Amino acid sequence: MAAQFKKLALIGIGLIGSSIALAARRNGLVGTIAIATRKQETLDEAKALNLGDIYTLDSAEAVKGADLVILCAPVGTYAKLAETIAPHLEPGAIISDVGSVKEHVLNAVGPYLPDTVHFIPGHPLAGTEHSGPSAGFAELFVGRWCVLTPGEEVPQAEVDKLIGFWQGMGSNVECMDAAHHDMVLAITSHIPHLIAYNIVGTVADLEASTKSEVIKFSASGFRDFTRIAASDPVMWRDIFLTNRDAVLEMLGRFSEDLSALQRAVRTGDGASLEALFTRTRAIRRSIINAGQETAAADFGRAHEAAPKTDDKA
Repeated sequence: MAAQFKKLALIGIGLIGSSIALAARRNGLVGTIAIATRKQETLDEAKALNLGDIYTLDSAEAVKGADLVILCAPVGTYAKLAETIAPHLEPGAIISDVGSVKEHVLNAVGPYLPDTVHFIPGHPLAGTEHSGPSAGFAELFVGRWCVLTPGEEVPQAEVDKLIGFWQGMGSNVECMDAAHHDMVLAITSHIPHLIAYNIVGTVADLEASTKSEVIKFSASGFRDFTRIAASDPVMWRDIFLTNRDAVLEMLGRFSEDLSALQRAVRTGDGASLEALFTRTRAIRRSIINAGQETAAADFGRAHEAAPKTDDKA
């Protein structure tokens, strides 16, 4: 298969950036991969993992000659990055990103880009709670959605090229309006992360003895629900600040529903509780049926064998 792009420049090389590098290379989608990041130790780690061909601390240098540039840094850095790389972009290049908010990205990046490039924001709906170059793996995007939010001025042929790139890494691809994307992701991703961070914060504020017991006896509910609270704090800080309006609207709706649930528990309204749990259980099952989760026990998570104990001790 001939490479779709001669040179891919990845600005940032965390979980998503490193997974793109591995998947694009494995599937023959690019010729050369240039990697730029702010920290020397991160760059050294990426080089040790052989994630690219060119390694630099200078994002402007990385994008020279690249026909595909993907911003993989926290969204709060995008405006400065766009200003830095804009004079060095190859005419006709596609500029994209992987950020979890899209309206902010359009407003932060778009004004800096020359008319000679094609700006197509993107968001792969895939990830884990791990971060850094070593967290990536080539299969991350297989069977997962990638949402693109191109403006009307972008030629369809360029959009199709980027769709083909993501499909080549195993993704399902859909295009939608940036504002609609942000509202959907506020409830499917951003609010769940906010709640997970908050419930772990509640545990942190408990008395020391109780907190140690919560951690020691964390059952599957607490463990699975709070897994995402281990995600990159800088990335999520930027997401909440840049998608503030959508997050606050969805958080308001959630708060109203939570108040109704609290009232049902307080008044012993078992019928309302059962009706809610039955309805939401069906929605949860629809996620499995849509192929966005496994029906395997414990979400298909592999477990190490339990450590052996010494009975003689």
